[in-house]
Amino acid sequence: MSDTSITTPRRFNFPAFFKMLFEKTPVDRAEIIQLLQRSRANGIIDSDMLEMIEGAIQVSEIQVKNIMIPRSQMVVVHGGSSLQDMLPTIIDSAHSRFPVVGDSRDEVLGILLAKDLLRYFMGGRQDDFSLENVLRPAVVVPESKRVNTLLNEFKDGRNHMAIVVDEYSGVSGLVTIEDVLEQIVGDITDEHDAAEDSYIVEHSKGNYGVKALTPIEEFNEFFATQYSDTDFETFGGLVLSKFGHLPKKGEKIKFDRFTVEVLRSDRRRLHLLNVSDTPERT
Repeated sequence: MSDTSITTPRRFNFPAFFKMLFEKTPVDRAEIIQLLQRSRANGIIDSDMLEMIEGAIQVSEIQVKNIMIPRSQMVVVHGGSSLQDMLPTIIDSAHSRFPVVGDSRDEVLGILLAKDLLRYFMGGRQDDFSLENVLRPAVVVPESKRVNTLLNEFKDGRNHMAIVVDEYSGVSGLVTIEDVLEQIVGDITDEHDAAEDSYIVEHSKGNYGVKALTPIEEFNEFFATQYSDTDFETFGGLVLSKFGHLPKKGEKIKFDRFTVEVLRSDRRRLHLLNVSDTPERT
């Protein structure tokens, strides 16, 4: 008989956790946050734990519309497309799931999983392909749905993407389970992110993934710019000053020769930016 034992995961016991840390049980969320921050200052918990617990507490206050990918940013496949027609979109975006739309983006026919196309290539059955045969049902949620409720629905339904609609049933965007989890655990590296050991990565000619934590000095060296590192130590700090507020994912701003788009952010900070460099003509 094997000596290996299996332990069943249990839900995190917040009351027991706070009883261990504090003499009295917090009476509301604001007091919980204050106690957590005090515990961080006293070295009881570290910054990563603080941010994760804060995210778990605050996620119930966030609506789907605050974290969704806007309609204009959605990468979609059009219904009736042939295998060859859709391949450039799938390859260029490198996503794993795609809304399939009809005449407009308000007509969502279903969800296409890129992995469902593999059997047509592996088996040499490209002529047998029919988009309708591989469509998965689309999950539809209202903009006002709370993010913690959506997370439970994703988990119970084993879904990873939902179409977000407004009060008139028009499509306003989409949301993925990754978007939800990032509100709790912070930025999750994906195919668009810069390499872990690099601050700046070129994705295509003139387009770069730039971490918000990129030191101004390194940004200057890479792009031959002369931004001062006295006022801002990181490129993210410089971008925040240009926006004048904490921007959401998908927001863009132009300054000097750059167009900067926010790829990843949360309620506290920027994580990843797309920088389009258009050298000034002389």
